[in-house]
Amino acid sequence: MKGLILKEVEKIKYKLWEINDYIYNNPEIGNEEFKAVKELADFLRENNFVVELGILDKPTSFKATYKSDRKGPNIAYLCEYDALPEIGHGCGHNMIGTMGVGAAVALSKVLDSIGGQITVLGTPAEECDGAKVEMTEKGVFDDVDVAMILHPSDVTYESGKSLAMDAIQFYFKGKASHAAAEPEAAINALDAIILTFNGINALRQHIPSDTRIHGIIKEGGVAANIVPDKSIAQFYVRASTREALNKVVEKVKNIAKGASLMTGAELEISNYEISYDNMKTNITLSKVFNNNLKYVGVKDILPAKESYGSVDMGNVSNVVPAIHPYIGIGCFNTAAHTKGFAEATVTDAAHEALVQGASALALTGYEVIKDSELLINIKEEFNTR
Repeated sequence: MKGLILKEVEKIKYKLWEINDYIYNNPEIGNEEFKAVKELADFLRENNFVVELGILDKPTSFKATYKSDRKGPNIAYLCEYDALPEIGHGCGHNMIGTMGVGAAVALSKVLDSIGGQITVLGTPAEECDGAKVEMTEKGVFDDVDVAMILHPSDVTYESGKSLAMDAIQFYFKGKASHAAAEPEAAINALDAIILTFNGINALRQHIPSDTRIHGIIKEGGVAANIVPDKSIAQFYVRASTREALNKVVEKVKNIAKGASLMTGAELEISNYEISYDNMKTNITLSKVFNNNLKYVGVKDILPAKESYGSVDMGNVSNVVPAIHPYIGIGCFNTAAHTKGFAEATVTDAAHEALVQGASALALTGYEVIKDSELLINIKEEFNTR
């Protein structure tokens, strides 16, 4: 049966390359990925998937399903397809979406023989608005047994961890006055921001080494002779687990509250982006995927890399067994989120990796469906963790 699945990938590989390159040549930022969604959705429809566009009132999201007549596990493949402003597909989401639909279509060709269901989820705006977060909150994964996504990289890595993240905004409201003539009549909102930064810098000595806090001053005044009556700072706060993050975020907020007391500026605290939970790789599922990567010819698979970033797949991994591995596309030492990495996603090496990635995803889905004991072990690990 594995051989049949690989033959199905071989049949569609030129179409997959075409979709990948089209999305690369038509980059769209988060929540504006209409061209990418049309390409992916049309391909799924052509292969007998039932496609629902715009789920959860997100115009560039979709859910596609293929059901056999026999009961069995529901395998979810997740697609991303948003680009970066001015850079294009510097994170390789053109490949992520294409590998996801490729795996789904290849597996669907044998599904009537083995049973089960395939779900493909189009998840827009990973770079800025994390659609997977709302999907987890609104029950989209309630009937899913395992979820998989595959990300391009310079080399191949096992699925690992990511940091939980909150995006915190501090808005200080002060009182304007002439900075030279009547400074005593003012309340300096910029001072509150500066005190907040200084307090956070002092905090760094007393938090775990894998915690990350980084921010900017978004607004800090309009002229040097006017005491700023408004200031805004935005921070990303990251930690190894949601529990650890909540503790750090409380400390960061208390620093801002202290700055408010010291200056007299009023403080409003908000989240300016969606929060991400930490990625919890299902090791049992990950090992099956790694074995299938080797089966299709990927020889060098490195241990999971130390990651200090955050992904909305982390939220998925907290509600269903999940993996988020990386496949090398031959652009050694090329950093992600660069034009150089974007260009690497349409090379011959990337095309080969795309076929291998879609194949390994499809084969892993097949094994989960066919091996009931494997699925039990996957779920036992998930429930234990």
